Amino acid sequence: MREEILPDAEAVARRGAEVIAEAAREAVAARGRFLLATSGGSTPWRMLRHLAEAQVPWPEVHLFQVDERVAPAGSPDRNLTNLHTALLDHLTAPPAGVHAMPVELPDLDRAAAAYAKTLRRFAGSPPVLDMVHLGLGEDGHTASLVPGDPVLEGGDVDVAGTGPYAGHRRLTLTVPLLDRARQIIWVVTGASKAPVLEALRRGDRRIPAGRVRSDNAVILSDAAAGGVPGTS
Repeated sequence: MREEILPDAEAVARRGAEVIAEAAREAVAARGRFLLATSGGSTPWRMLRHLAEAQVPWPEVHLFQVDERVAPAGSPDRNLTNLHTALLDHLTAPPAGVHAMPVELPDLDRAAAAYAKTLRRFAGSPPVLDMVHLGLGEDGHTASLVPGDPVLEGGDVDVAGTGPYAGHRRLTLTVPLLDRARQIIWVVTGASKAPVLEALRRGDRRIPAGRVRSDNAVILSDAAAGGVPGTS
């Protein structure tokens, strides 16, 4: 795991876009396409807005979701809604595919199985994504893998439905799928994240984020989260 500590959240957003764009160009040159899974969050939406202006070979890019809330289409609670607002609505050339989690299905287990099938179709069996973008919650959660949820002990499934968390059930990629990604990019900002970011650095498995493979990961944090003295 390597880490870059940037001055502030805006610098993190800009650097994140640069890292993703570079990975996209390398993947397309090597394998003809780029498979990216994105998470939500205020800094990540800014990052994706910058990505819309970067040199990315969008016709060879497939976008997947790391997690999604069970909410109606178009809801501001949906990561997909914000993905459109931050990124997709600003592209001059559309991606090869935007693969939304089917959270409108009434059976969440069926929805998880359907998304796992989509992943296998485009990313192989077992699926291997080129890059996964993850965030970090103050409680140590990442994706929608939250402390105490049975999904954390869910065996070898790649997609699972969760219990209620912050008002919503969710679909989420699971640790086995995350661990197979060629690269992971963590985006972490704010002083409230400093303690849990230190736990992530240690690989502390008591937090969900600490269970994710780290040898292929880069952390982009601002000075406040990264523990730089005198920041808050």
